[in-house]
Amino acid sequence: MTNHSDLLIVGAGILGLSHAYAAAKRGLRVQVFERSATPLGASVRNFGQALVTGQPPGMMLELAKASREIWGDWQQLAGVQLKRNGSYLFARSEAEEHLLQAFCAGRAQEHGYRVELLRGAALNDLYGGQFRHHRAALHGLDDQQLYSREAIPALIDYLRRDLGVQFHFSTLVRDIQPGLLHSTAGSFRGTRTLVCSGHDYQTLLAEPIAQLHPQVCRLQMLRARPQAELNLQHALLTGLSCVHYGAFADLPEAAAVQAEILAQAPHLHEHGIHLLISPTPYGELIIGDSHDYGGDPSPFNGEQVDNWMIELAEQTLGCKVQVVERWQGVYGARGPAPFSFLEAAPGINVSLMHTGVGMSVGPAMAERNIARILEEQ
Repeated sequence: MTNHSDLLIVGAGILGLSHAYAAAKRGLRVQVFERSATPLGASVRNFGQALVTGQPPGMMLELAKASREIWGDWQQLAGVQLKRNGSYLFARSEAEEHLLQAFCAGRAQEHGYRVELLRGAALNDLYGGQFRHHRAALHGLDDQQLYSREAIPALIDYLRRDLGVQFHFSTLVRDIQPGLLHSTAGSFRGTRTLVCSGHDYQTLLAEPIAQLHPQVCRLQMLRARPQAELNLQHALLTGLSCVHYGAFADLPEAAAVQAEILAQAPHLHEHGIHLLISPTPYGELIIGDSHDYGGDPSPFNGEQVDNWMIELAEQTLGCKVQVVERWQGVYGARGPAPFSFLEAAPGINVSLMHTGVGMSVGPAMAERNIARILEEQ
């Protein structure tokens, strides 16, 4: 039995690390347990986009704005490589352009989204005219992009080195009880235990998690080299994303975009495909994604889905790409709300995301959760 800690955290993804940061900077003694030798879940498999612009008005937008500031702190404190010059969402059709116009004229001003709409000469000048074949581009000024395969390890190193957080990797947590955690590395005592288990709904606290009726979303992802000198420094999206992201999806103008997709490319709707492109620090591009929901993610990728995404990427970029890596992204999805924070037993909490925006809202969500825990104590 080890020395007593204030907080035991299960899971070293972005939610677990964000809670560890929020607790340790307040002086709490924190230990984090991760079953793999390095985090391998949604936090490193997905895009690494921390988007403010796509979040719906209200709580999620507030959390994304607050998380943006925390990412800025981590850039300074942990040396996280962070691109803070925003994203571009391209309108390819008249319906998509009208939707972006309506968003800028109404919701963006009402709720404080920092955006600008580029058309004409401003669009033609973007990246030397590389994207002039689009009708317009929405520049989300507050959006950020990071290379999560390096950012997550950098954050772990900072938490360990500067804030004294203890990490136990390659350690499976077998069971938790109030004040006690049993793992393959031994048993540990703690005032409170927090489970940030991502899309694993069965290893720990299966019964209370099952009451949330969560699902798993599986994504097909690609890493590719553009066959042109782009030097891309922004995350890219298209009007396809407007029917998925809450900032746009419920606007009246979104109905025409959805009807256009169903009429012209129903396969994109069927497979949940909406293009996102994130540049890596090495001149490559992370491209995706599709969305397949269910209780268990299928291990089988469809080659046609990859081909559709490559086609969309090449149309958007205006150049060919060479795929160098393929994999499955995954995240917890479709719970009762965008995220859940519940008390499973005295001193035992669960924090789960039910959507793929953990990078965007997780840091601030953790700040609120830790503040709530301390107030209760």
